[in-house]
Amino acid sequence: MTATDPALMSAEELLAHYARRSLSPVEVLKAVTERIARLNPEINAFAVMNPRSLEAAGESEARWAAGRPRGTLDGVPVTVKDLIDLAGFPTRRGSRVTDPAPVENDAPAVLGLKEQGAVVIGKTTTTEFGWKAQGDCPLHGITRNPWNKLHTPGGSSAGAGAAAAAGFGPLHVGTDGGGSIRIPAAWSGVVGLKPSFGRVPQWPLGVLAPVAVAGPITRTVRDAALLLSAIGRHDLRDPFCLPPESLGDRDWRAGIEDGVAEMRVAVLRRPGFEAPVDWEGIAAVEEAAQLLGEAGAEVEEVDPELPDTREIASRYWGVALARLVNSFPETRRHMLDPGLLQAAAASEGVPGTALIEAEALRIEAAHTMARLHQRYDLVLSPTVPGLAPLTDAPISDPAEALWTNWAPWTFLFSLTRQPAITVPMGFAANGLPRSVQIAAALYREDLVLRAARTLEVAEPFVLPDLD
Repeated sequence: MTATDPALMSAEELLAHYARRSLSPVEVLKAVTERIARLNPEINAFAVMNPRSLEAAGESEARWAAGRPRGTLDGVPVTVKDLIDLAGFPTRRGSRVTDPAPVENDAPAVLGLKEQGAVVIGKTTTTEFGWKAQGDCPLHGITRNPWNKLHTPGGSSAGAGAAAAAGFGPLHVGTDGGGSIRIPAAWSGVVGLKPSFGRVPQWPLGVLAPVAVAGPITRTVRDAALLLSAIGRHDLRDPFCLPPESLGDRDWRAGIEDGVAEMRVAVLRRPGFEAPVDWEGIAAVEEAAQLLGEAGAEVEEVDPELPDTREIASRYWGVALARLVNSFPETRRHMLDPGLLQAAAASEGVPGTALIEAEALRIEAAHTMARLHQRYDLVLSPTVPGLAPLTDAPISDPAEALWTNWAPWTFLFSLTRQPAITVPMGFAANGLPRSVQIAAALYREDLVLRAARTLEVAEPFVLPDLD
């Protein structure tokens, strides 16, 4: 992807310009913020902007002028989702019931960004506490899809997906506990990487703490790898993150151009149940399978005989939401999203034995996928059951929507904690983006990035025409 507008350039392109002194971080920030000021009123991707970003860009510009850039992202604009703590700003989580006071400490991912010199330009919108896949919340309203503003960009990382597609800078950090990076990436026509659990430390923990991760949403696969290199770090505040000796200072772009020759790719048609997918999703998977085959991979369909992932994830999701709602006084619960209240009420009184059974089945699913990866390097599947819904699509039954409209294909890889990436795969007849999902064994982000890059080269990313 090439562009002349700095707001539309990839992070790698910006860094090359900084090194040549053909662009400065201040010039780039001004281009990005001008584009946001012009286009965001309709899209509504931001919860809050950072008034100190120009100062940070100026400091970065001085470092580049002195020949001493701070790190791998020095001067590159980046956003973080409003489920992630950014010191000096409130973490509202899309809710009217959260504390409006600024938090004191940065989340681990934000520390990684700042250590590498990135310029945080703002916090992006999220569904309330990240509970659903349609991009609206009580606090900030509706976030819209840049490809067609009558449609949702997806959620819960709604603002990050919309910002990436709209050209509001190259790098965006989202979170994913059941598909909240991959679903908005799919519906917004961008790249979304859910890393392995533990790769990016989490603090404070969110609603779906046992399976949730933070990760990149970008316009290019190489930028996703670059961003993962900055935020994949060790932090003592997260007792479940990978140890420092297993993380190091890895650049995930290394080997990304090596292709997929001689890899074995399993096309997954059934993630533990008869998951819905429309013909556009099937066509996207078939096209991706053909492209990977032409690139030298061996591709075949499989059925790993997984347990019913609907039952497992429904327990995790529903009980987590019930616990969340019950953490607020009854006098304030009316301020929550009605759909969140409905989903939580449906899981009230679930016995502890049901949760233990769900955990046992989650581990069974993880073991099943681990055995599958003894034979296959990659798993290819749809990301979403259909194209981006309308922003005002009704949700009569949230639990049913989880499995019919939102996350039937993504929740599996959250439960098994594997890395999974979503990449664009052309367009449907109505002009909305299509996508596919690629997963690999735990901790093999290198393989999903190589496969995603192979598809990206064969099916280049296109930005929506907003001008």
